[in-house]
Amino acid sequence: MDLLTLNFDINDMIGSLGVTLLLVAFLLNLGGRLSKDGLVYILLNVFGAGLAMLASWLIHYTPFVVLEGTWTLVSLFALVNYLRKKSAY
Repeated sequence: MDLLTLNFDINDMIGSLGVTLLLVAFLLNLGGRLSKDGLVYILLNVFGAGLAMLASWLIHYTPFVVLEGTWTLVSLFALVNYLRKKSAY
């Protein structure tokens, strides 16, 4: 990525979208607009962290692959728990 000319490559676009989704979820949660237990919040985290992990993998940056991969897995567990609770009703 060249910040002076804003020439984003595909890795930058994928990573930027992922980080944007994560930040939107975080800000909406802080603002009281989304519950941490809600489906939208969980999905924003699953897709945001998954895209950030993919971008990190594409640029071979292992520390963030581990971080975002863990975030994705935790978010997937939250999604499974959410779906189990919904199907129990």
